[in-house]
Amino acid sequence: MSDTIFGKIISGEIPTDFIYEDEHCVAINDIHPQAPVHVLVIPKKPIEKLSDAEPEDQALLGHLMLAAGKVAKQLGVGDAFRLIVNNGSGAGQTVFHLHLHILAGSTLAEARMLG
Repeated sequence: MSDTIFGKIISGEIPTDFIYEDEHCVAINDIHPQAPVHVLVIPKKPIEKLSDAEPEDQALLGHLMLAAGKVAKQLGVGDAFRLIVNNGSGAGQTVFHLHLHILAGSTLAEARMLG
């Protein structure tokens, strides 16, 4: 398992309440939320960043997208959510274990006006 904080969470070294878990990934609340709903979907397989994924990771990457949809539905955000993947430190990635951010809530409607 990866020695990042996410690897330690997945291995149980750092106790965490999972919002969602299956054989391929977990979902947890972000400890520094940027929206009313801010959840991370993290693969159990340690991949440092999206650009490091290999062809054999294709099914896992698709699974993460489907899991994000399930988590959003479970959280009651309907179809109004944003998925973000930061790839590399220049893009804001701070934990080098691939993860998807699910962002939802009232601030997204306000952000739409800006972009």
